[in-house]
Amino acid sequence: MNRFLRRSARIASAAAVTVLTAGCSFIGAQGDEQNKRTVTLVTHASFAVADKTLANFERRSAIDVTIRRHGDAGELTNKLVLTKANPIGDVAYGVDSTFASRALGEGVFVPYRPEGADRIPQRYSIEGSNRLTAIDVGDVCVNIDTRWFAEHGIPAPTNLRDLTDPRYRGLFAVPSPATSSPGLAFLLNTIVTFGEPGWKEYWRGLLANDVRISSGWQQAYNQDFSGSSGQGPRPIVLSYASSPAAEVGPDGSSRTRALLNTCYRQVEYAGVLKGADHPDAARRVMDFLVSQRFQAQVSEQMYVYPAVRTVALPESWQQVAPRPQRPAGMAPDRVEQNRQRWVQQWRALAHG
Repeated sequence: MNRFLRRSARIASAAAVTVLTAGCSFIGAQGDEQNKRTVTLVTHASFAVADKTLANFERRSAIDVTIRRHGDAGELTNKLVLTKANPIGDVAYGVDSTFASRALGEGVFVPYRPEGADRIPQRYSIEGSNRLTAIDVGDVCVNIDTRWFAEHGIPAPTNLRDLTDPRYRGLFAVPSPATSSPGLAFLLNTIVTFGEPGWKEYWRGLLANDVRISSGWQQAYNQDFSGSSGQGPRPIVLSYASSPAAEVGPDGSSRTRALLNTCYRQVEYAGVLKGADHPDAARRVMDFLVSQRFQAQVSEQMYVYPAVRTVALPESWQQVAPRPQRPAGMAPDRVEQNRQRWVQQWRALAHG
């Protein structure tokens, strides 16, 4: 089982809240247990960090970081909003661009610009706010099982419109936008691509073409998709531009490919929570998340792209998981203003 699938299995079997403690800060005397402070980092279930990276920071720090995981980006955001009067942590990591405006509008975060934030491209910033800092980028894209298409003599799809073609009937698996962050990204992508009301007609075409809708990414990728270890029945799935890096064989090639014309950009952010018990130490943890050392390990640990532009991707990614050059996107405030309405409209289409 490769690293990606081991991480998926670990996440799937974890409880809704997992606690991990490790020191990670730039400040404080080494090994000074009496002066140590505890900072709680609230994040999503997919968060992972290399043990060595944490251990290196532990040796240099006077901060213990307790990591608490809460579902996906949407569940995390809801939790932060509901507990804003009595925050459940000091730092939050994992609010993405589809939910950022809600968190900002609810006053969940306080301003802080981490050391090294100038190395993050301006296009990832949320206009008019320094309360959230981009930490990683995950492009949600349609993936295909290249072996399946070669064996069946069917040309692979190349864009979103192709997925409504009868040749691909019963071949596509997608997580629900009502219960999945990547599923919501796909819905937003169809709205960007086909406009209003064109996106509804597009979804009618997908439904007529027997698209498989699951509750979450885990089921779509690990159970429905033929290109994963689950060897499901469908050779087309919604996943990430980076997913083919998890399917590399001994010869260095991947059995899957992301369709880079179908991608939607998700940016994940971190920020210091308003009312944090340890705001000074929380700011130092923010510095750590932007640091070269943390950023250099996010690809292999979480299968996302680092936000800091000076951090190189793993060598194997250059061939099998390159960054999409022109992913779709939507302004966070437009997402916030319309998300609930769009999801309700999608429910009416999908479930009647």
